Amino acid sequence: MDAAIQVLLERALPVAQSAALAAGVVVDRYFRTADVGLRIKDDRTPVTRADEESEAAIRAVLKRAYPDHAIYGEEGGVEGDSEFMWLVDPIDGTKAFVRGYPVFSTQIALMVRGELLLGVSYAGVFGQMAWATRGGGAFLNGRRCRMPIAQEWSAVALSTGNLKSLAQDERRWSRLAQLAATANRTRGYGDFYHYHLLATGAVDCVIESDVNILDIAALAVVVREAGGIFTDLDGQELSLATRSVLAAGSPAHRHALRTLADLESAP
Repeated sequence: MDAAIQVLLERALPVAQSAALAAGVVVDRYFRTADVGLRIKDDRTPVTRADEESEAAIRAVLKRAYPDHAIYGEEGGVEGDSEFMWLVDPIDGTKAFVRGYPVFSTQIALMVRGELLLGVSYAGVFGQMAWATRGGGAFLNGRRCRMPIAQEWSAVALSTGNLKSLAQDERRWSRLAQLAATANRTRGYGDFYHYHLLATGAVDCVIESDVNILDIAALAVVVREAGGIFTDLDGQELSLATRSVLAAGSPAHRHALRTLADLESAP
């Protein structure tokens, strides 16, 4: 990584954290209140005033610091045209938010020339902020994250999230069942939370379908900087079109990928 990008990341991280905290002020004001202005978007996902106002707060902070950067937000779409693009999901987990369930978060990532280099994952109600920059390590509430590597799949704690489209693929569903049956334990923590657990070594593998890049971009940077591998279910690099996740340490990722592909599992 060239020195100019390294300097940018060092300066951009506190900006992204400030943007996340600004969103948190809005979210706290609306959480568990009677009227959040809930409506259903054309893609049949929910949105509230808290989503829209918290994204506006994030955009204001980012544009003040980096007026020439592009921003791609869940609610406001793409603004600007630059090789530097901020990816923003103001409330990842709106369904949980509207039901008063505190497992939702604000996700902010910086993509530079197509590469994810910075991520902030802020779950204020839950009491967690994770962050990472390329080459700078990953942190959760200020403590360094380092993933231990489970050498055998039989020792793996597997967490799953959204699985609807995977469940409609009979072959892959049966392969996921094989992974679940042979893992040490299975849970379904979901949303930001199982990625925070992954980065700190509390779980060893996360599998999801039915996501979008705004849900996972920041989390991918955190997991990678903690020592993990973060791809889609086909083992492909993340892009703006990504819709699934396979995230784990190296041995577990290799085993899960080969199993889902219906190949002989690596030792």
